[in-house]
Amino acid sequence: MNQQDKEWKEEQSRIDEVLHELGKKERFLETSAGGLKQDIIGLRKSFWEDVTVNVDDAHEAVETMASIKQQAELLSDRERNHRRMDQQLKRIHQLKASPYFGRIDFIENGEKQAERIYIGLASCMDEKEEHFLIYDWRAPISSMYYNYSPGKAEYEVPGETIEGEMVLKRQFIIKNGTLKAMFNTDMTIGDEMLQEALSHHSNTQMKNIVSTIQKEQNQIIRNEKSKFLIVQGAAGSGKTSAALQRVAYLLYRHRGVIDAGQIVLFSPNFLFNSYVSSVLPELGEENMEQATFQEYIELRLGRKFQCESPFDQLEYCLAETKDGGFPTRLAGITWKAGLSFQQFIDEYVARLSSSGMIFKNIVFRGQKLITKEQIQAYFYSLDQGQSIPNRMEQTARWLLNELNKFEKKERRKDWVVQEAELLDKEDYLDVYKKLQDRKRFSESTFNDYQREQQLLASIIVKKAFTPLKQAVKFLAFLDMKQLYLQLFSGWGGKFQHEKTAEIGEQTRSAFAENQLLYEDAAPFLYMQDLMEGRKKNTKIKHLFIDEAQDYSPFQMAYMRSIFPAASMTVLGDINQSIYAHAIDGAKRMDASFEGEPAEYVRLKRTYRSTRQIVELTKAMLQDGADIEPFNRNGEVPRVFQTEGREDLCQKLVKEIERLKQQGHETIAVICKTARQCIQAHAHISEYIDVRLIHKENQTFQKGVCVIPVYLAKGIEFDAVLVYDVAEEHYQTEHDRRLLYTACTRAMHTLTMFYTGKASPFAAAVPPHLYQNAD
Repeated sequence: MNQQDKEWKEEQSRIDEVLHELGKKERFLETSAGGLKQDIIGLRKSFWEDVTVNVDDAHEAVETMASIKQQAELLSDRERNHRRMDQQLKRIHQLKASPYFGRIDFIENGEKQAERIYIGLASCMDEKEEHFLIYDWRAPISSMYYNYSPGKAEYEVPGETIEGEMVLKRQFIIKNGTLKAMFNTDMTIGDEMLQEALSHHSNTQMKNIVSTIQKEQNQIIRNEKSKFLIVQGAAGSGKTSAALQRVAYLLYRHRGVIDAGQIVLFSPNFLFNSYVSSVLPELGEENMEQATFQEYIELRLGRKFQCESPFDQLEYCLAETKDGGFPTRLAGITWKAGLSFQQFIDEYVARLSSSGMIFKNIVFRGQKLITKEQIQAYFYSLDQGQSIPNRMEQTARWLLNELNKFEKKERRKDWVVQEAELLDKEDYLDVYKKLQDRKRFSESTFNDYQREQQLLASIIVKKAFTPLKQAVKFLAFLDMKQLYLQLFSGWGGKFQHEKTAEIGEQTRSAFAENQLLYEDAAPFLYMQDLMEGRKKNTKIKHLFIDEAQDYSPFQMAYMRSIFPAASMTVLGDINQSIYAHAIDGAKRMDASFEGEPAEYVRLKRTYRSTRQIVELTKAMLQDGADIEPFNRNGEVPRVFQTEGREDLCQKLVKEIERLKQQGHETIAVICKTARQCIQAHAHISEYIDVRLIHKENQTFQKGVCVIPVYLAKGIEFDAVLVYDVAEEHYQTEHDRRLLYTACTRAMHTLTMFYTGKASPFAAAVPPHLYQNAD
């Protein structure tokens, strides 16, 4: 037996030993969890039998509440323990399939014997709980696996750096408890491991990457010193994967201090949410809060507006036929995206402190109880040294006092008598009970008609005034819509735009239709917060923003203002910036964090696509030379020139059939716009089963789909077919980024089709990087 065979046998023997230990733990947990489950069922069934209920007097009522609380706490404790055991069982099931993926032998300085450290998804100790059979990949000692090659190595523990020498680094591929591959490596993570992982077909859900985390990704995952971490990464460089492993690391590292509910991920769309939803549970953690920025905006706005989505805004900008208002709209989008517009609002709100506030009349049953002029007069009678939110709060209290006076007067009105006559039997019984409680009469019948009517009137009017008072408490008397429109009315201001009046008129037209343009959403909410003094969300401790290049500087600043206690991890790729409001492609994403303790990280190496696809896509960019493809070979991208729409679709269908025969499970036909998607789907669906993806779709499924490029962001497919990359569709710098984004969704195969003349960005690609097909 040679040395390699001997080592293989030893490693398989150790795997068997670990599996045996895992099996014992599994059986113990199953028995314990089963007994606990029976306890819980019994407690639920007998809950009220074990509680003494007596509410005849105050003392007995207190005893009863204590008994209920004690029983509830007992049940809650059992249920909590059962959930914990269930989580442990799930983790053991994962480990039994693949106990670990790496091993390092490390000699700490001053020691003679090397310690063997096996690294997996979760930790596992021996039967006596004395030694680790497996170390969790997030443990401090495990960081050496990702950061070092054999040689000098070190890792951090609280208050100390442990130094020594790594004498062996070994990687494993273990499936269903059987060793499938094993290799020693001189690199951080060997190419063999990556090749194996990347050669698989795309899935409908992102997988964890803990066995193949690269050194540069590990620096992102374990970074704890930077409040703001900004990651600019090429398409397919593992930004999102690193971010999700970072969430898992933070939850592990700060267990008991941070929980999943205190971490928020802002993602680009619903499909993306579905795509990444399994990663954290796979790592034994609960999912963090997930939302799109649009969801957050709509939640904050309530029913004030119908809010335009970023996709609708983009579709408007991409429309081949532009209306007369397009130049003004584009100017407005650009202006409202910038920090100068934030300063414009700040300046405007400062002026409102002394003049210009707009309020609404307080109206009850068609009658103005308090006019907007009266509210304005009261507001400006308050000390101007106080903030606007403080004065708004005082104004609300004054209004509530005034409404109480009107409420008392209203009880004598005719409409109240009429309402009383319409009351049903239950309402009268309610009044009777209240009169009894107040001991206003001693008879058992209604013999005090006057008091009865007074109480009925009081109840009727109070009920009628309640919505009005609630509105006042929520500061609804402030006319935020008119205040925002007044912003564009030529009041001056150092930061105004040369087209302020025209932009304001477009905004006014949208408001008249109860529409809020997407570019107005963050500024409107920002200004509303300045006026009303909304409480900041200090519960959130960490904010992740994916596809950050598609957020405007204003939106970035707004998110920082509403989550002041949160550290931020911001991930994006300037070359995939596809929205008119987004960060300028010539700028770095950290421009929004100037003067802040921010760390900027670049990921240049891309892993998603084959080398052939990466070489083609980087040639489309003006500054793509520094993008490094991972050395995974595949088919040279194919380009079809077609003779019109019908010919294009025929060739596209034929290509899809070829790709399906090759075993590709996720195939995307990517179009520039939703309208183009509808046209393509109508033609293709005559021949094959194909799914049309639109902005409301919430799940990612296997098969063939037609999808607009902006919904494909952050997702990968086995094969991508880009629909009609003709010059008429892709000719501006903005189009260049759209085309690049579409092409970089492909893992294994990329095909482009065009009619007429090809886009200059496709035509500029050197001929040896693609093959002409027919």
